[in-house]
Amino acid sequence: MPFFVLKKRSIIMFFILLTVVASASIWLIMNTGSETVFNQEMKDEVREIHMVTGEFKATLSDGKEIESYRWDPGTIFMEKGEKVNLMISGINGAEHPFSIEGTDIKGIVKKGEETVVPLQFKKDGVYRLICHTHQDKSQNGPMIAYIVVD
Repeated sequence: MPFFVLKKRSIIMFFILLTVVASASIWLIMNTGSETVFNQEMKDEVREIHMVTGEFKATLSDGKEIESYRWDPGTIFMEKGEKVNLMISGINGAEHPFSIEGTDIKGIVKKGEETVVPLQFKKDGVYRLICHTHQDKSQNGPMIAYIVVD
């Protein structure tokens, strides 16, 4: 007949482990209705997204300079119905008149200044932020950013 021997140390460790598991179970049962930080909705808060105007310059082997302008970051993401202030800092280029496709939003970003564009979209989709000074390659563009709403 085999014997099972328990040492005092093993019995104490068993009770400590049992106490920890019981405490964790009670805590989980008591907090089942709580929302985690990631699921909380910010009802009236306005999120800020910062963007800058940027320029890339290069010199070709024949000495010709080429340049291209862009919004940075080139893509931003927001939720449908979310309130966002798009803070655009003018870093490169004298000014960038812009519009957001599919909306009535228009404005100008000037070098050394910050332009605040309040956004709140009711429909999902991809909206293009287009600079009218740099619309295509012939004008050192296209200078387009994408606003992804889902």
